[in-house]
Amino acid sequence: MNKSVASRSSDWLNKVPEVTLSFWIIKIMSTTVGETGADFLAVDAGWGQGPTRGVMAALLTVALLAQLHRRRCTPWIYWLTVLLVSIVGTQITDLLTDGFGVSLYLSTSFFAVTLAAIFYVWYRCEATLSIHDIVTRRRELFYWAAILCTFALGTAAGDLATEGLGLGFAWGALTFGLLIGVTYGAWRMGGNAVLTFWIGYILTRPFGAALGDLLTQAKGYGGLGMETMWTSALFLAVIVMLVAVAQFGGKEGRSSPAVE
Repeated sequence: MNKSVASRSSDWLNKVPEVTLSFWIIKIMSTTVGETGADFLAVDAGWGQGPTRGVMAALLTVALLAQLHRRRCTPWIYWLTVLLVSIVGTQITDLLTDGFGVSLYLSTSFFAVTLAAIFYVWYRCEATLSIHDIVTRRRELFYWAAILCTFALGTAAGDLATEGLGLGFAWGALTFGLLIGVTYGAWRMGGNAVLTFWIGYILTRPFGAALGDLLTQAKGYGGLGMETMWTSALFLAVIVMLVAVAQFGGKEGRSSPAVE
């Protein structure tokens, strides 16, 4: 680590929560709320796609600025930002697909290439992609750029699998769930921690989206027909409970050893 990074690190603690079971539960539920919440606001609440995108983008900007302003991880700000990134990432893909008629094959490929480019530049600049050492502003900006892209990519890939390839919501959720399990198994068997983390992070997005669609879509479309409002409210309640435990448990925001 060079001197400039070391000097700045002395004032910062890692800006990303510890990767525990609670982390992954909140992440998956955030992706599901991103799917169901966007649909509820745009359709059921009658906001429309344009106003929903504008409001959510504005809220994300405020939350991200608050997150960047902190010098350590504050769980409720961090997860609020992730939740809003989930909604905005979903809307970006939906805008391309429904608004501009972009093929899901094309959007999935585009976001995959964009994410690879972000990782490439990030690694060239910082020599690590580890989330255990987000201790400078530049690393955090790379991190959030990657996070937004993973949500957009996951939405496009999930829609491609469930709709374009005809897997349906149940089989889509099962398929992505199995892939997450394989990734976890690879990590347990000694696979690269950074690589398996990012693969798992990407896969949880289409898994959460397929789960959300499975719960809320009409039975005629292969869903269970639950209302988006109640599904979003239930998942939000669980997220709030887990984030409160992290916020007041005093374990978040401390430095973690880097995983290179």
